[in-house]
Parts: sequence; C-alpha cells; structure tokens
Amino acid sequence: MSPELKGLLLVASLKVLGLFVALLVGVIMVVWVERRGSALLQDRLGPNRVGPLGLLQNVADGLKNFIKEEVVPHEADKILFQLAPLLSFIPAFLMFAVIPYAAPLPGFDITLPVLGRFVYEGPVAMVVADLPVGFLFIIAFSSLAVYGITLAGWAANSKYALLGGLRASAQMISYELAIGLSLVVVLLLAGNVSLGEVIAFQQRTTWFVFAATIAYMTFHIGAFAETNRLPFDLPEAEAELVAGYHAEYSAMKYAIYPLSEYAALITMSAFIATLFFGGWDIPFTRWDEQVATAWSAEAVVRFALTNLAFLLKTFFFIWVFVWVRWTLPRFRYDQLMFLGWKVLLPLSLVYIVIMATAVLLLERAGVPHTGRYGLWLFLVNVPLVVALVWGLDRRRVLAGTVRRVRVEA
Repeated sequence: MSPELKGLLLVASLKVLGLFVALLVGVIMVVWVERRGSALLQDRLGPNRVGPLGLLQNVADGLKNFIKEEVVPHEADKILFQLAPLLSFIPAFLMFAVIPYAAPLPGFDITLPVLGRFVYEGPVAMVVADLPVGFLFIIAFSSLAVYGITLAGWAANSKYALLGGLRASAQMISYELAIGLSLVVVLLLAGNVSLGEVIAFQQRTTWFVFAATIAYMTFHIGAFAETNRLPFDLPEAEAELVAGYHAEYSAMKYAIYPLSEYAALITMSAFIATLFFGGWDIPFTRWDEQVATAWSAEAVVRFALTNLAFLLKTFFFIWVFVWVRWTLPRFRYDQLMFLGWKVLLPLSLVYIVIMATAVLLLERAGVPHTGRYGLWLFLVNVPLVVALVWGLDRRRVLAGTVRRVRVEA
C-alpha cells in the first residue's frame, strides 16, 4: 500500500470516528441542555442528583433503556418494526458528514513505528465528505427520515401510532418544500451547492442572513417542522396520540427515536450556521481565510478558533430550538398545514422571483462579489422584511388563532 493511500485512509478514518464520537457526545450534552434549559425557563431545578449538575443523568437513562425488556406488539409487522428506528437513526448521523466545521489544516508526511510512512498532499479539508452536491445531500437524507417515522406508525399496528406516522409524513413533506425553495435562493447567490463554496462566498460578500433574510426565516421555520419540535411536534402530541408514532416502542428501540431527533437537531443547527451565518467564518477578519501550506502554531490556532466559531454558532441555534420548545404552545394541525402550504410556499416562490431579479440586475451592472454586493442585497431585503413583519402583525397568517368579537354597546 502506497504512503499516499495510507495517508488518505488515515484521514478518512479519523474524520469518521471523530464525527461519530462527537455526535454521540453532542447528543448527550444537548439532552442535558434541553433538560436544564427547560428547568431554567420554568423556574425549577431540573436534573441535579446524578453527577455534577446532573451531567450523568443521561448516562443513567441510557443504562436503564439497555436493561429494560423490549416489547413487540403481537400483531405488528416484526421486520419493519425492527427496521424503522434504524431508518431514522442513520440519516440523522449521515447528514452531518458534508458540513465543514473548521478551516483546513495543512497536509503531512509522517512515519509511524510499525505502521510506516503516511503522506497526505495538499490541505486537509475539515469535512468528512467534501461532496460537490453539498446541501442537496442533506435535503435528500433528511427526507429519508420520513420513512422511519411512517413505518414505525404503520408497522406497530396501532391506531395512535399510525395517526402519528401519517401526521409526521404530511408535515415533513409539506415543510420540505419550503426548505427546498429557500435553498434555491442560496443557490442563486452562491452559484454552487457545495457548502465549502457557500462559506467562501459569504466570506467575500456578507452572511446570507443579511443577503437572503426571508430565505433564512423560511428555512428556520421549516427546520422546526423537519425535526418535529414544538410548536410543530404534532406527530407525537401526547395529549392526542399518547406518544405518537413511537407509542408501541420500548427499551433501546424507543431511545433511538429521541437520539435521532437530537442528532437531527444538531445537524439542522449546524446547517443553519453554515448556510446563513458563514459556517466557521470569523466575522470582521480575513485572517481565517488563509490556507496554511505547512504545519505551524498559526495553522493550529486558526483551526481551533474557526472550529470554536462554528461550535458557538451551532450551540446558539440549538439553544433557540430549546427556547422555542419551552416557550410557544403547539399549533393545531390545520394551522400547521395552513402555514406550510398557504404562507411559506407562496412566500418562498415570490421571494425567489424577487431575488433572482436582484441578482440578475447586479450581475448586469457588473457589481463585484465583495462587501458592496452584499450591501446591495441587504438593501433589497430590508423593505421585504418590513413588509413581511407588517403582514404578520396584522393577524393575516394563522387562520383561527384570533377571533374578533364585537361587543355591543
């Protein structure tokens, strides 16, 4: 085996192992943040007995699920019942593989005892799979999670679970349309679906949260529905469906569904940070854009700081998901469908036309892809956001949320 092939295999192995461990640890920590954060918002203590600050409570819960008895309904489809949790778990972890999480490190030429020489030429991209299809890969695999949830509801042969599965499939498909259309605007601006190129374009111009504000708002709302989080957690509405699509699951098969939900939550938060907030880009500096050609303290510091910037942005959006869950009430199902089909979908279509026109005019005017280009796009978005907020404020979005009662004098 050549040193170059050994170096490639070493880098790939370390990336895959690091991603798997980071996501598993991240899921455990996000569950802890959710429990402690909900306690903070509700003025109570939360888990505080098992380990310091309750950090080991999730480990105890995991051990409990390992030793619990697994119960399979007698009339369930045994094969699909066993397969459904995996169809939710695997896509949630694979989606993170295409998200860059730090500035690249330089290549290496090292010799290890017994193992021999390892060579990797060129910069090492800090992404597990630097695919040219970029965010299309994430959209495709996020769609696969629908099968895991729908099959869980159908295979259990339970009415409550089936209703939860049908709700989930309708909800996720409806809001995937809004998410996909919001990504069309990102494609119009960056001209590429590769996440590395999307980050580079934002570094040259401005973050897309300023250049495509309504696309960000649409995407973020759709992300709540995609991850089945409040106010869109209707597939598992406990007041109506007991526990929704996973009502008949127990032990580790049940635990896989919350794990998948929190893994998808982390991925969506990282996706939002990458698409609309520059990913690992550190604002107000060009130092992080330099590509190191040799190992040095500066290269290591650049990697560490850009990775820290990415983690801080991702954690911020994780906290937004937690904050919204424990603040807003659940929508009615007709309101959920109304928002997806009659508000977000037409809004996204109109916004695509407006942004395509703005991009065409800027290209015809010869505006370079610099901060000036981002400023013009920001000025286009300001009146659009003002108009949207005005429309929302006049109670025209969610039919049925407000009923005006005329009081006779």
